[in-house]
Amino acid sequence: MPKTIVPRAWTLLLALMLLSSAVSQNGPSQINKVLVIKHERTLQLLNHGKVIKKYKVALGTEPVGPKHRQGDHRTPEGIYVLDSRNSHSQFYKSIHISYPNQQDKARAAAAHVFPGSDIYLHGLPNGYGSIGAAHRLKDWTDGCIAVTDSEIDEIWNLVNNGTPIEIRP
Repeated sequence: MPKTIVPRAWTLLLALMLLSSAVSQNGPSQINKVLVIKHERTLQLLNHGKVIKKYKVALGTEPVGPKHRQGDHRTPEGIYVLDSRNSHSQFYKSIHISYPNQQDKARAAAAHVFPGSDIYLHGLPNGYGSIGAAHRLKDWTDGCIAVTDSEIDEIWNLVNNGTPIEIRP
């Protein structure tokens, strides 16, 4: 093999290694599921079943049981998707949860009620970020899942749109 090919091969290999490193740092999230356990008031970021990060949360003011209808102040239970985000909401930042799913719609239809919508994972209301972790002393949302502003920043950066979120009782 000519001597000029070996340095080119090493240069190419080094370039591929650097590109691979850049893709892993700036590419798809390593978080492939978000799990909320309502009775524990926790939100977990998972990678293939392994907990990567865990947060304490506040829920809707009526946290026991699944959401049945608009205005019941309950946080839904089931499997959904984090499908969009809003950096200019009434909260510091918010990530939309795809509630209602088909089961939620069917349950609401059978009860002749509207299932509700606009369920989010969000930070604190704008202007109230200084409350910080004290917001978790009482469930206060209208059915959403709330974390501190610094925590929603972390989640925002770690979780991609399209990530499933499972909300358990």
